[in-house]
Amino acid sequence: MKRISFAEFGGPDVLRLEDAEEPHAGPGQIRIAARAAGVNPADWRNREGQLAPIALPSGIGQDAAGVVDEIGPAVDAGSDVDAGPGVAGGPGVAKVAVGDHVFGRGSDTYAQFALLSAWARMPEGLTFEEAAGYPSVVETALRIIGETGVQPGQTLLVSGASGGVGSAVLQIARERGVTVIGTAGAANQDYLRSLGAAATTYGAGWTERVRELGRVDAALDLAGSGVIRELVELTGDPRRVISIADLGAPELGVRFSGVTGDVPAALAEAARLIARGALHIPVEKAYPLTEAAAAQIDSRAGHTRGRRVIVM
Repeated sequence: MKRISFAEFGGPDVLRLEDAEEPHAGPGQIRIAARAAGVNPADWRNREGQLAPIALPSGIGQDAAGVVDEIGPAVDAGSDVDAGPGVAGGPGVAKVAVGDHVFGRGSDTYAQFALLSAWARMPEGLTFEEAAGYPSVVETALRIIGETGVQPGQTLLVSGASGGVGSAVLQIARERGVTVIGTAGAANQDYLRSLGAAATTYGAGWTERVRELGRVDAALDLAGSGVIRELVELTGDPRRVISIADLGAPELGVRFSGVTGDVPAALAEAARLIARGALHIPVEKAYPLTEAAAAQIDSRAGHTRGRRVIVM
């Protein structure tokens, strides 16, 4: 099969399209013939060596959507899911069979075949390209909304709201009865409003513009643009601010949320919200596998409206 890998840490030029042996599903895994892979900041952070040490050479990518074509042994033979021959199940994941269309989280997903360790069936009407953009962003959105402690009737400020995580946060928070304020570039103001947010731009005077939109009870930093002090000032309490992008946030008493939560539960919730029409994250751009480096360059630059994905 074809896959993207890298043998040294560095810029996007270290990525290589290579011929590789097809992986095979182990215990608690399924293999998919991948149709699309999500592009996440964690991908280029891994490539740059910012995250936990990984053995090189390495594949890359963690989100994907495709067609189930191989099933490993059940996660737990004593679980309440009857995972018989040709059927994969296990605690917290959907029972699926060869030929089913799924989206989920795994490893080395910039490839023609990928292994998933958590998955859900794709809702009707969702394309593979759209589906590949949901797993990590919905898990992150659900986790960080919960960590803020924001309640129905309160207001959540989202800094850097137009990307994938921000798009999910705005819609999920509104679904839960939370008022949302989003900051983004001038070109994305109408997009934020289309998701039900009160919107304002970055730049000089942005905190005053936020205050004019209402009181802020909790805040999220999704862009790492040096706004932690201002978010603490707006909420009045560093414990009400969460960052997923500023590694220096703890120095100001703000939690940096970087530990993955319950992925199977997040995928199941994503499928429910999508099926009900309560969640939609657009694909801003799809790249062929040969342009994985360009996809990561654009992801790192930010200013995304929705998601970027790679198609096989």
